[in-house]
Amino acid sequence: MKRLIAIAVFLSAFPGCTRKNAAVVADSTAAAPATPGTIVIPADSPMLKQIKRETVRVAALPTDEVIAPGKIEANPNRVSKVVLPVTGRIMTVLVKTGDAVKKDQPLLTIQSPDADAAMSLSLSVQASVTQAQAALNKAQSDFDRSSDLFGHNAVAKKDVLSAESALAQANAALEQAQAAREQALRRLAGLGLTPGDFKQDVILRSPLAGKVLELSVVPGEFRNDTSASLMTIADLSTVWVTSQVPETYIRFVQVGERVEINLVAYPGDTFVGRVSRIADTVDPQTRTVKVQAEMENRDGRFRPEMFGSIHHVESTANIAVIPAAAVVQEGDRAVVFVERTPGHFEERRVFVGKSAGDLVRVLSGVTPGESIVVDGVMLLKGLVKGSS
Repeated sequence: MKRLIAIAVFLSAFPGCTRKNAAVVADSTAAAPATPGTIVIPADSPMLKQIKRETVRVAALPTDEVIAPGKIEANPNRVSKVVLPVTGRIMTVLVKTGDAVKKDQPLLTIQSPDADAAMSLSLSVQASVTQAQAALNKAQSDFDRSSDLFGHNAVAKKDVLSAESALAQANAALEQAQAAREQALRRLAGLGLTPGDFKQDVILRSPLAGKVLELSVVPGEFRNDTSASLMTIADLSTVWVTSQVPETYIRFVQVGERVEINLVAYPGDTFVGRVSRIADTVDPQTRTVKVQAEMENRDGRFRPEMFGSIHHVESTANIAVIPAAAVVQEGDRAVVFVERTPGHFEERRVFVGKSAGDLVRVLSGVTPGESIVVDGVMLLKGLVKGSS
């Protein structure tokens, strides 16, 4: 009778318990502690349905790790500073900051005197090729005629040699003219111009697929500096996460290792990357080493300058773990309920280490393979207290 009163007092302390739950507990009159800290629940008691058990298992968890602040940067190998190929006036700007562009997509058009000069040069060298070809044909004909006459003793040997020399010079002149023509045509192709048309604007195209991050040009400007950047285009399909790791921990970091990344913009989410580069020098002011990890960004969630942290794991070891929900904290003590035999639960003190997500490292108290209560722990704890 005393035990039933204790159970009723325990249930009254938890307003969330329904009448059905109270009936279940009251029905389990045989759920009594065999010894202090133990509870025995009959196999036919409905209370057992409220108690969920799991076995203590072994998981590979980090033995040591380094957590360093970091931020997202554009992959420097996939960033292009777009400059003018020729001087001239900007006629149209076809993109805006933030636009996604494809490789070879037109970015702007330029009206340039250099384009007209390149066109004139291509026509001039084409005329030179035509003239050189005509001169070669004549030299070849003269040489053939001189050789034939010499074969009939109609001309002197020196006439044949003179015609042969003229033929060699004509060949060299044609080769020079053809080389100049190829160079002029390559120049036109580089500017995207069609030979023979003087009314073409130069079209500047995107060197890669990506997004326009910066834009510093407007229509109507005349630009004569071909080294000044007009816009910045970056391929953000992959990004780098840069962190500053203290030199005392740099031995834990290896190129190619897998790292976990947490970002302020996405609390609660953990992302994965791999270390792609470790700086060769130490910052003398902060005594840190710059480490960069590469991360996939196909959906565009990660943006340059986002802030977060990087977790570098030194090594892993097989460690016994239990769900955090199985542990009841009593001051400086941590206890769990172990099911020794079906329906026989023992309250046992455990020593736990650092958490790893929803799991807790177990240093001592339980061993892998033992069955512990992970849901219904407070119910058993109340029964133990009510019986004392």
